[in-house]
Amino acid sequence: MSDNEKDEIEESKAPLIEHLVELRSRLLKTVIAIAIAFLFCFYFASDIFNILVIPYERAVGGTHQVEMIFTAPQEYFFTQLKIALFGALFIAFPVIASQIYMFMAPGLYKHEREAFRPFLIATPILFLLGACLVFFVVMPLAMQFFLSMEQVGEGPVEIRHLPKVSEYLGLIMTLIFAFGLVFQLPVVLTLLARAGIVDSAFLKSKRKYAVVVAFIMAAILTPPDPISQMGLALPTLLLYELSILSVKSVEKKRAERDAEEEAS
Repeated sequence: MSDNEKDEIEESKAPLIEHLVELRSRLLKTVIAIAIAFLFCFYFASDIFNILVIPYERAVGGTHQVEMIFTAPQEYFFTQLKIALFGALFIAFPVIASQIYMFMAPGLYKHEREAFRPFLIATPILFLLGACLVFFVVMPLAMQFFLSMEQVGEGPVEIRHLPKVSEYLGLIMTLIFAFGLVFQLPVVLTLLARAGIVDSAFLKSKRKYAVVVAFIMAAILTPPDPISQMGLALPTLLLYELSILSVKSVEKKRAERDAEEEAS
């Protein structure tokens, strides 16, 4: 540890009460951001829900008007509250992440702060990519699979799918959050590599276990249909391989930095 780094840490030290005051300030700003986003999303809850129904419309082919029901008087109201909270967390994430970073930054070295910033950008982008995969690929295919089980004009009993608004929202939100979280795998493994907890050799040696875990996670986090499960498991394995490349990059930069320090 250099003298400059020691001085930097000493200057950033503060009494406990100051840390608590700053934590309260950061939490207050985060809650305000979520509350404002919540009110905004609640106002447009019906429009947001209509957007989320697009994968279902694609699954039925857009040949007729989509019908959904709610069976309790308060069901659609609570569905709108869930939509508002879902949208608020998504919209307010940059504020949440920045407040967390600004609270932690005084305790980090300069090079650690510089290394941490890219992950603040990568996290929402990867989450958005996971959500897009659900919206444009997985959800339409999964709904086609479920709708194929309808029995219309066959036999004495007609079985037709008539979705409830709360159940449909719960399904698509579960898939979006599941895919969004799984798409954070490169961020998590790269951070662990920076902390010296894992390395590329370890990840390579555990590749076969990663395959098993990926399919187990897909079975737990997605509906019990093969399309959703494969749709989550295969990108997870791809992200695992990308994580290995990212960890290799971290190791290469660390080796170069160590070589420079030894040379100086």
